[in-house]
Amino acid sequence: MTPVKSKLGLSRAKIDKARELAAAVTAPVQQFIDRHTTVTIERATLRLLGADGANSDGVPVPNLIAQQCAEKLSGGASLYYVNALVKLGKTPAELNKAVAGGLDLSQIELTDRKAIQKKADELIKGLDGRIAGNVTHRNAKLRQYKDKVKSPLIYVIVATGNIYEDVKQAQAAALQGADIIAVIRTTAQSLLDYVPYGATTEGFGGTYATQENFRIMRAALDEVVDKEGRYIRLVNYCSGLCMPEIAAMGAMERLDMMLNDSMYGILFRDINMYRTFTDQYFSRMINTAADIIINTGEDNYLTTSDAVEKANTVLASQLINEQFAFKAGMPARLMGLGHAFEINPELKNGFLYEYAQALMAREIFPEHPLKYMPPTKFMTGDVFKGYAMNTLFNFVSKATGQGIHLLGMLTEAIHTPYLQDRHLAIENALYVHNAMEDFAGEIEFRKGGIMQKRAQLVLDETIELLGEVKRHGLFTAIETGMFAEIKRPRDGGKGLDGVYEKSPEYWNPAEAYLKRKLKIGK
Repeated sequence: MTPVKSKLGLSRAKIDKARELAAAVTAPVQQFIDRHTTVTIERATLRLLGADGANSDGVPVPNLIAQQCAEKLSGGASLYYVNALVKLGKTPAELNKAVAGGLDLSQIELTDRKAIQKKADELIKGLDGRIAGNVTHRNAKLRQYKDKVKSPLIYVIVATGNIYEDVKQAQAAALQGADIIAVIRTTAQSLLDYVPYGATTEGFGGTYATQENFRIMRAALDEVVDKEGRYIRLVNYCSGLCMPEIAAMGAMERLDMMLNDSMYGILFRDINMYRTFTDQYFSRMINTAADIIINTGEDNYLTTSDAVEKANTVLASQLINEQFAFKAGMPARLMGLGHAFEINPELKNGFLYEYAQALMAREIFPEHPLKYMPPTKFMTGDVFKGYAMNTLFNFVSKATGQGIHLLGMLTEAIHTPYLQDRHLAIENALYVHNAMEDFAGEIEFRKGGIMQKRAQLVLDETIELLGEVKRHGLFTAIETGMFAEIKRPRDGGKGLDGVYEKSPEYWNPAEAYLKRKLKIGK
């Protein structure tokens, strides 16, 4: 990691200490992860091997196969899928249709394991070619239009519920200057233990994440790319009970970023911690192989905790997310660690604290494309004050070299933004960022001043917190509410029944491929 001179006077030794503690915190959790699989990891593997479609009741084929395998999942579901391809001499499309029609793969006698492995190698070769092709295409467009790349990248959201309406809004936002389009998922999709099939036109507060919806939106944004001379990135939410499956779909359909936190689902969706930690590892391997930037969810902590008193929990979580990502083979350049501009605007010198905390994140994570979130908690419906708050947020983002800048809307807390609200947000950000292009290189901070003291205090408190988490263990830390002031029992939450200890015969050709590709365990 490239060291940078600290304008905040942060101690390099203390930063290294914080990272050492975070590594120690995640190590025993990784030991659990390595010994287990989950129902959605097995379904994700099936998808990567070609399983797709749904039966007449809308149950996805990967779910049907996982249900057929039941307790055999501890040995890996892909064995039965690949075996059926070999034994029946079918293509994946033909086999998927048969499964949707009622064929039970678990009842087909297993053939020669060498034949199964040979077929799996063939499928993996095709998968690798598809993913590599997506990466090559993205990189070629980024090189072609490198002169149009802005910093930070401007990130906006669409969320109509109807993928075809989302397309119209996404294209309009891209034409107005957005660099990143995020399609918010329909409310509570993270709690569904299946991924709906096909294009969808109904959703509440967002649009269903499906592979077909991913394909439709990617194609729509590609229409804008050459017209604008900028590569437009697409984002969705790789979280919830189907985290690895959504990662698999995103890798295949050339998404560019994924919301992919290690603890978000535990804290804010009450998904079992064993399930989430195991799923995030597999999903992050997929995202890394596909060169997809992940975005973590530390901004959410500040919706339930005070942004001044609990700033150390944000930094601690960033460090923990970083270590889990490293363990999944992910380089720093793909880790969009999250934080937010959420200090009470009535607090004296609150702007200096916001500035200090944002710059602290940049100095501690110099190679990471940090994702900076706008004010939401203290937006009241006063559009004029909201616009002023967003302007200050835009200033701090540019002044501290953030990588991914999620725009604030003047109508936050009133309604889902109109097209014109999004246009005003983009216009504000572009003006502020352009007006202060070289500001960061011109400014220094008073030694021992408010900003230096603030950042140094947060780092000290983070080291203290991580030390406490290490003593108790991360599972206990979550149980006792050390993060976001939310308590979750280790044996509670949704999805625990979908966690399986791997048997000695466990076989997963996609996992083996990912670890080989990412040189994990070498």
